[in-house]
Amino acid sequence: MGGRWAEDGAAGWLALNRVPGLRPERALALVAHLGSPAAVLAESSRALAALGVGAVARRGLRAPDRRGVAEDLLWVDGPGRTLLTHPDARYPGLLRQIADPPLVLFVHGQPEVLGRAAVAIVGSRRPSGGGRRHAGTVARDLAAAGIVVVSGLALGVDAAAHAGALDGGGATVAVAGCGPDRVYPRANAALAQRICSGDAGALVTEFPVGAPPRRRHFPRRNRIISGLCLATVVVEAGLRSGSLVTARLAGEQGRDVFAVPGSIANPLARGCHRLLREGAGLVESAADILAEVAPDRLRPDRVAGREPPVGGHSAAPSEGVARVLEAIGHDPVTFEELLSELALTPGELSSILTRLELQGFLDVTPGGELVRLPEG
Repeated sequence: MGGRWAEDGAAGWLALNRVPGLRPERALALVAHLGSPAAVLAESSRALAALGVGAVARRGLRAPDRRGVAEDLLWVDGPGRTLLTHPDARYPGLLRQIADPPLVLFVHGQPEVLGRAAVAIVGSRRPSGGGRRHAGTVARDLAAAGIVVVSGLALGVDAAAHAGALDGGGATVAVAGCGPDRVYPRANAALAQRICSGDAGALVTEFPVGAPPRRRHFPRRNRIISGLCLATVVVEAGLRSGSLVTARLAGEQGRDVFAVPGSIANPLARGCHRLLREGAGLVESAADILAEVAPDRLRPDRVAGREPPVGGHSAAPSEGVARVLEAIGHDPVTFEELLSELALTPGELSSILTRLELQGFLDVTPGGELVRLPEG
């Protein structure tokens, strides 16, 4: 068996990557001790047990998934695809520094972007319109400053961050929690294609061909998101959000953590407020992030947060609608609460609110509450 793996270094790393019960840090320790993936795969079960390898992993090492490795290699042979093994010189340096770096990275797109200065932007899968705009604007301005934007291709904040970076003419990396032959969620298939088909983007995963998007995969994906980056920014996250896991991992990896504050009435702001109480940096614009992680790239004319958000105010409000804006204030409010405060009929109020939304003065949350947008 040893000869087959010894002849092809990539196959040896791919075989180790497919062994159930063998965590990356344990596999790397075995390679360091025995000299190569081929040597690990050639070791006897008794010797592996003496080295502390568990029964499940020993069985996997003694019977490598040859068919799976062949499928991995076939995928890598496709256009625009690259395999980075841990010893590869192109393997991203920041990721190599974490406690449990991936054994391999399947890359669809441009592998060189993985070695550039990057910031992660993560958050809720169901953000408010304001949260989605904040993510897109910060990503756009970071990208304009030459920073790669990294996220997880999820719905909501992740998708807005990827799109914002591309719209800003910059680079973005999407880290997946499934095999490289799949796109999850399918709703982001067009965005994924846009990322990997351009000259400054990449889809990345450590999971082998055929791996489905299982729940347990996402914490592992998140350590790669934070591990690739100088800092992680959280935009709208509940107290149980997976984005807080990414932020925690970033802190454990010695990377900066930032959070975008929100209204005290917004449940999606609570995770961000917890991070801020714990010492995360407060973000009002991309300039706040650049000042800490890349001050040499700070361009006040490009990233000062002065531009209105997408869909921003197109005109000053008339005196009539100004009263409605004043009644809305700066916290989410319901239609019924406004109606009880203003001397308007339901039809009149509905008409004014529709006009304000179209002009970019307010947004409607998924729960139906009205939120006043900040002035540009």
